[in-house]
Amino acid sequence: MPNTPTDFFDPSARNSRARLAVAVELMRELSRYSDPAELSAVFAKRMNQLYPTARQITLSRRGLAAPLFRVTRFNLWQNPADPYREAGKLPVFAGGLFAELMDDDQPRVIDDVQVAASDPAAEFLQGQRSLLAIPVYDDGKPVTLVVLTREQPAAFPREQIPELVWLTNLLGRATRTLELSDRLKAAYEAADYELRAIGDIQQSLLPDGEPSVPGLDVAVHYRTALRAGGDYYDFFNLPDDKLGVMVADVSGHGTPAAVLMAITHTLAHARPEPPLHPGQFLADLNVQLAKRYTAATGTFITAVYAVFDPKRGTLTFANAGHAAPRGRVNGSERFAPLDQTRRLPLGVTHRCHGPYPEQVVSLRPGDRVALFTDGITDAAGPGGEPFGLARMDDILSRPTTCTACSVSDLVDELEQFTGTDRPGDDQTLVLVEMTRPNGQKMMKATAAARA
Repeated sequence: MPNTPTDFFDPSARNSRARLAVAVELMRELSRYSDPAELSAVFAKRMNQLYPTARQITLSRRGLAAPLFRVTRFNLWQNPADPYREAGKLPVFAGGLFAELMDDDQPRVIDDVQVAASDPAAEFLQGQRSLLAIPVYDDGKPVTLVVLTREQPAAFPREQIPELVWLTNLLGRATRTLELSDRLKAAYEAADYELRAIGDIQQSLLPDGEPSVPGLDVAVHYRTALRAGGDYYDFFNLPDDKLGVMVADVSGHGTPAAVLMAITHTLAHARPEPPLHPGQFLADLNVQLAKRYTAATGTFITAVYAVFDPKRGTLTFANAGHAAPRGRVNGSERFAPLDQTRRLPLGVTHRCHGPYPEQVVSLRPGDRVALFTDGITDAAGPGGEPFGLARMDDILSRPTTCTACSVSDLVDELEQFTGTDRPGDDQTLVLVEMTRPNGQKMMKATAAARA
């Protein structure tokens, strides 16, 4: 700190250049602190160099009702508790001069302090003759009071009081902001920990790798926008080397969506018989969800469930309000929707009659089918343009040696398009290709020729 007058309460010792230098150095030093207790301590120390006082006492009514008050700071305490984290260790009093000053709602100067021995303020004001009380306002109310004292009578010039009032209140706002920031950070860390735990549980419910089924090659891309999300995919190993594939999207994001996703997973795996019939499988899930979980909250789940039968060369699927499966089948060179028929999402109402409609598509070696969520096609680029179905179809239609290669290419181009690897919405893609009976891959002849 630069050399400055020792007592700014003495008008004859003022020096504007010295005061400016001190103010700049003080603000510079305060800017280095993010802990409210440290900030308050440094401010009190430096202010006492500018405005020397014998006693500095801080009182608070935060969380207390009049006439109660808590002494949060006293410059003669040797090992004070942290008022922001250990408020319960600080003494609470009732009534007396300090309570009267807090009730006053205005700055007060007492030129000749007289305090009865029974007054709670007596132990803090012993030997003091002058007192300056500065309320610190929060939401328009003086919840904190700073009391400064000197051993000489009439030692606080009135012309200095306005400057001290606004300086003290500016500090009060700064420390309050830091305190709330600390609380917010702690709350965020607690919520983030819980969300990570939910995300870990959610990940444990997803399939552990791709299924191994003769005649099928499967690849998956799955990424949540947050630590936990509402996208859900699942595999069901069915009799006679059939494979059930489910892709679903819970309305909403984050923890509520992840919880409903977990419920859906539980219901899907609680059936005593294997889910061989997509329409009936979705109908049963819908009734369970709507009756017990979703109808009262307005949440719902879009879903598509497909059964691949590589021996017969068929795909049978049903759709509950979800994006239509897309495929490159029956000699086609590009992906296209396999069906445009959809019914209500799961969980909207349990009064749907009968199974969801089923569609059957013939498949042969080299044919591919994609089940996905709109987090992929709706992903926006820097200008707001969506990634779209056409881009996805183009990438998945390209000749490659494996489904995993196509999925990897899609993810790379998706990240390049959006400019980020953190999606704005949950993303799921399950790509299934029919292979020869011995598992050998087959590309379209026309595609191979182009390559």
